[in-house]
Amino acid sequence: MPYETLLSAVVIGNLEVPNRVVMAPLARHRAAQPGDVPTETSAHYYAQRAGAGLIVTEPAHVSPEGQGGLAAPGICSDAQEAGWKNVAGAVHARQGRIAVQLSHAGRMSHRRLQEGGAPPVAPSAVRARGVQVFAPQDDGTPGFVDADDPRPLESAEIAGIVLQYVDAAHRAHRAGFDMIEIDASNGYLLHQFIATGTNRRTDDYGGSVENRVRIVVEIVEAVASVIGAHRVGVRLSPGFTGADIEDAEAQASSLYLAGELARIGIAYVHLADAHFIDAFRDIFNGAIIACGDDTAQDANARIERGEADAVAFGRAFVANPDLVERLKADAPLAEPDAATIHGGGEQGYTDYPTLGDARRSENNENNESN
Repeated sequence: MPYETLLSAVVIGNLEVPNRVVMAPLARHRAAQPGDVPTETSAHYYAQRAGAGLIVTEPAHVSPEGQGGLAAPGICSDAQEAGWKNVAGAVHARQGRIAVQLSHAGRMSHRRLQEGGAPPVAPSAVRARGVQVFAPQDDGTPGFVDADDPRPLESAEIAGIVLQYVDAAHRAHRAGFDMIEIDASNGYLLHQFIATGTNRRTDDYGGSVENRVRIVVEIVEAVASVIGAHRVGVRLSPGFTGADIEDAEAQASSLYLAGELARIGIAYVHLADAHFIDAFRDIFNGAIIACGDDTAQDANARIERGEADAVAFGRAFVANPDLVERLKADAPLAEPDAATIHGGGEQGYTDYPTLGDARRSENNENNESN
């Protein structure tokens, strides 16, 4: 069998997964409006991809102010919780395993996405220059607009942010998710606290490495205390320079975090880039999920080298709902339609054919032409 190591079973936390192919979180912007509720179509979308060893959902905002895009799903209301319960149930019905990603966009948002047109919140009043978010445009139609000027969080507000993650974790547990992933990557709120360029605070949450990662540690400890550390993962991107992120101490903060996450005993860390992965692995004793633009061959080799225990694939899962079966058959992969990734309905979402569907269609066409 090709990619034998990639397709072998592994234990993440206390969860045994049948292969090491992880579906990375992919923002699709198709939640029902109003209310940002996951739909039956979303349940079908994730169930189609249940062959992954572990699915990590698109980011689910932990509060209305944490929303980073139009029609992005939340996990902070009863209706949203019920929608996610349908998603988890649909995946489990196909013997899949699924984690929900808890997220807060911070400055990666816009007033038009905020209640009452309030500015987005952030560690400091530092705008994300050159960054666009999926939001209503001037004419009201969905599209990409420049991220708005944020307001800095007051020190007294930060405890409330931690509680939002705890409440979301309770909701995720009731909804039936196997695991929870806390997003501290790719320029979102928790990454904004970690990075020197976006955190100019002078209180207990700014300045030193320990202070800048404090909110992440507090959230992880709080969530682990209510659902168990073995059910918690954290996503980090220490070398990420997109989203106008600058971090002069990326290595120091990521390795300090590695030690703290090892102390808490979480199940895994999902590294969205390969920076410092070897040093990180020397410190963190849980599972490592690597993520990048890996081919299956590259992913298999990374696991064989001991770099990672599993590898996450993003865009490959958009157009290949049966990605694992295609890898087993060493079959070619379909390419996604970029125009239908963000927003819309079933087109470009649940209508991508499986390998079996594609082959049957090809055979039918050949028979008709003969």
